[in-house]
Amino acid sequence: MTVKKWHNLPLIKQYRMSVGWQRFMLTVGLALVGLFVFVALFAPLLAPYSHNQLSNENGSFGSLSAPSIAHPLGTTIAGYDVLSRVIWGSRTALFVIVIAVLASIFIGSLLGLISGYIGGVIDRVLVMISDAVYAFPSLLLAIVLSIMISGGQSSMWGGILAAGFSITVVFIPQYFRVVRSEVVRIKAEAFVESARVVGASHMRIMFRHVFRNSTRSLPLVFTLNASEAILTLAGLGFLGFGIEPNSASEWGYDLNKSLSDVTNGVWWTALWPGLAIVLVVVGLTLTGESLNDLADPRLRSRRRAVAGSGTVANTSVVTIPDVAAGSVTVGEVAADPKEAGTSEGGAR
Repeated sequence: MTVKKWHNLPLIKQYRMSVGWQRFMLTVGLALVGLFVFVALFAPLLAPYSHNQLSNENGSFGSLSAPSIAHPLGTTIAGYDVLSRVIWGSRTALFVIVIAVLASIFIGSLLGLISGYIGGVIDRVLVMISDAVYAFPSLLLAIVLSIMISGGQSSMWGGILAAGFSITVVFIPQYFRVVRSEVVRIKAEAFVESARVVGASHMRIMFRHVFRNSTRSLPLVFTLNASEAILTLAGLGFLGFGIEPNSASEWGYDLNKSLSDVTNGVWWTALWPGLAIVLVVVGLTLTGESLNDLADPRLRSRRRAVAGSGTVANTSVVTIPDVAAGSVTVGEVAADPKEAGTSEGGAR
């Protein structure tokens, strides 16, 4: 792959477009997101213990043990290793983000395409349902759907799927609105009319011409919704509707169980899960906001202006004696002798 093709890859292209403070925000966001994904993918290698392990060959871990060499972040009141719970919790969060956001993108984009292209009664019904879901409190809707989907089961994949699908329903109206508004605008363009004139089918026009040009802003919505998915998952776990500790590790659940520890002076059980949530949300938010700003053409114009500005030629004002009049005149002489020679040659 040539260098020019590498420059056009997603994120690399946006990073090269960024300047100044915008580049700093994007760099910090991508670093935090990259660290989160790395820890989630390699959790079995990074975590010293399993998420539900209470003892090893040396005996029980103990309840509320302070940070030590054996347990760098201490243990919880139930006897779990905090470091292992935080690392395994990143994998749970990544699974929920992937399930929730990808499913909502697929369903919301498809419904938005159908609603915006066909219009009529179908459009009105879908818009009404979308507005009703969007107006409902998102966390309360996620709680109700999580209970309905899980059926009180707390298995690992059962809890992850329940949380993921409940968040999916919350996010579908957002993608529906974005895609529908773009489809309504694009279907009136001249190239769509030309496709109809040459006899292209409605399915070809919808997916090849309209849909491909109406999804450019979805990556921006994806990054912003990923941070909302983390917060919604943590809210479900904190309220007791998440995943039980013997099934999988979840940061919100660990925060809920550490509330009583904080009042007793035990800080390590609440600090690290809370810090993990904050860092991941900050990283996703910075990345999403930076990409959203980079989609603004005014920023690209500003970058071209900055890149095009070079160093101004250093000039000095000297006095040149006029032999005939015996006076002096003021002239501007280029600092670079080559520029002076070029100017003289051009004058000649």
